Amino acid sequence: MRDCLNHRAGFDRVLMTVAATFLAVSASSALAQDQARSSAAELAIEAAIPRPEPANVPPPTAADIKLDTTATVQDPTKEIAKESVKAHAAPAPDKVETRPSDVATTPAPEAPKSETANTEPAKADTATVTPAAPAAAAPAAEPVKAASNVPAADQPVADKLKDIIGAKTSRYFDRKNERAAIERFYGARDFAPVWTQGGNPTAAAKGVIARLKDAASDGLNPADYPLPDFAAATTPDALADAELKLTASMFDYARHAQSGRMHWSQVSGDILYPEHPVDPNEVLAKVTTAADASAALDSYNPPHKLYKELKAKLAELRGQGNGPVIEIADGPALKYTPASKKHAEIVVEDPRVPQLRTKLGLAENASDTRYDAAVAEAVRKFQSSAEMKPTGILDDKTVKALNTPKRDKQIDVVVVNMERWRWLPRDLGAPSLGDAYVILNIPDFTLKVMQRGQQVWTTRVVTGKPGQHATPLLTETMKYITVNPTWNVPPSIVYNEYLPALQQDPTVLQRMGLKLEQNRDGSVHISQPPGEANALGRVRFNFPNKFLVYQHDTPDKHLFARDERAFSHGCMRVQNPDQYASVLLNITMPNEKYTPERVRSMYGKSEIDLKFPTPIPVNITYQTAFVDDAGKLQFRKDIYGRDATMINILKNSRGKDLESVVAHSQPSYSRPATTLPSGVAVANNGGGFGSSGPNFFERLFGAAPTPPPAPVGRRPQQQRVFTR
Repeated sequence: MRDCLNHRAGFDRVLMTVAATFLAVSASSALAQDQARSSAAELAIEAAIPRPEPANVPPPTAADIKLDTTATVQDPTKEIAKESVKAHAAPAPDKVETRPSDVATTPAPEAPKSETANTEPAKADTATVTPAAPAAAAPAAEPVKAASNVPAADQPVADKLKDIIGAKTSRYFDRKNERAAIERFYGARDFAPVWTQGGNPTAAAKGVIARLKDAASDGLNPADYPLPDFAAATTPDALADAELKLTASMFDYARHAQSGRMHWSQVSGDILYPEHPVDPNEVLAKVTTAADASAALDSYNPPHKLYKELKAKLAELRGQGNGPVIEIADGPALKYTPASKKHAEIVVEDPRVPQLRTKLGLAENASDTRYDAAVAEAVRKFQSSAEMKPTGILDDKTVKALNTPKRDKQIDVVVVNMERWRWLPRDLGAPSLGDAYVILNIPDFTLKVMQRGQQVWTTRVVTGKPGQHATPLLTETMKYITVNPTWNVPPSIVYNEYLPALQQDPTVLQRMGLKLEQNRDGSVHISQPPGEANALGRVRFNFPNKFLVYQHDTPDKHLFARDERAFSHGCMRVQNPDQYASVLLNITMPNEKYTPERVRSMYGKSEIDLKFPTPIPVNITYQTAFVDDAGKLQFRKDIYGRDATMINILKNSRGKDLESVVAHSQPSYSRPATTLPSGVAVANNGGGFGSSGPNFFERLFGAAPTPPPAPVGRRPQQQRVFTR
């Protein structure tokens, strides 16, 4: 029995040895297959890693095997999996958006090989190979919150701002573009406040507040820009509220400073300036990043020299300027009499004249006691600005007006003039022409050509009569000059003046040298051929616009001697058109060397268009208050009532949205059918266009028409005509 047991024990040991050998051979074969399946990249990596040389150990024998019934063979792949989980497991957010570029492509590491792995098989006869269990799933981790750039002290305010901006911005900002700008600006900075740090106002906030407090210096009303009390804001709610209120006031100031408190359409239907609204995104970026926030906000006011001069005079009128108050003493009336054929010049002397010179801003000969032509002209201008009869005589009424100026009214007039400057383009001229432009001041009846900030040329003009013939305010570009223009009579004059005149005298147009054409649809067109008697004179200056106005010469030169020259139907008559034309042509075509003589040499019977390679901007303005070249504040009569209208709107329309656009009826170029009285000479005898033909705008600013035939009847050398 013992022998059997001994033989059985020996047999068992042999079986265990064979099994262990089989396991070792199988593992080696599997490893070899895995290695064969490795990619070229994996083989290159393995080749670069040093491995221990295998020990030259003989195969195990039965003596090497010790029975251990409690031992279990560990699965090496399970151990590798555990190590991999320990090394790489990390909490993950609930949801991770994975892009293709974010997916790792590095091959998994190969299990490390040990010297004993290939030489020592498992040692237990009851050993069981446990299949590798999947790695335990890592517990779900809390979402990782992005790091905030907001200082801890400002985080509560940022949280409040986020809540308000997400739901209640309409409480602070009426305009959609401002709400969008707020959301974008604060969202980009994690809703951190920009006007406070740790509850205290920043330097930028102090600069903005200082500018808003000083809004009156720019003719604006500080009450329109309420300021929050940061000192009383001690809670996150109050600080967030103050933050948005200051931003809203800053937006309002920038908008008013750049475009005006009222839109020009609120004043009249005959105003048309290009829009230049502010961009709230740009305001936020510019002011909050500027070294001087006050100066950055101030930059939205007009940059023009004349605006800045008015601002300085406004400060003086409000008592913020320097200089003694000059009183003119009572005395006899002073009158200057120019020389004539019958008598010599009469100049009186008076000890009050030096004070009068100072009062009127006459720096030359300041101590001269003579009441000469220069003093009389200054007195006349003062009388005109004070809506007195401009006699040039220093009488008691004029002395009283000089000593007791209507300062409050003058302040109001300066303020509305500053407001009108906000309507004008920021760049009045053409940059490629040295910032050249034309500027015409209706109440002063003057036209100036400017280039590189300097006056190049000036002349007197005649402007439109008050009422329906008022000259419109506009900015357009002059594109060409017409020498020997045809006068295409505007429809308003045709139907309101000429056709009624025909009912009284069917030959009146013929005697005036005007040509009447009637189309088959009954519409009427009246024109005057080129010539010295043409109502437009010899030159027309064209800047196409919807109001159908332009600048031109005139055969009626005597009106330029008048102090007030509002006599036209809306167009502007120029005193020296040949000089004006040569100045403009030399700006646009300097190599052509135009002179007034060369322009006059073109006078004749056929239209000649001289087109500008680069158009010149034309700015028609209404300046009843301006500073002259001597630094004196000048006032002009409010001939169209624009000042009165604007002052009334600003003072009596509180709470209304004055920035909204008011729709006005647009000019009509149509001509209704008309029945002409018998005896009227019709140039085309009804053989004109089948319809009304080209409208008046097309006739006026379109391609130059064929010169019409000479007018019927005698030439109207001395006959007055209705002109624009």
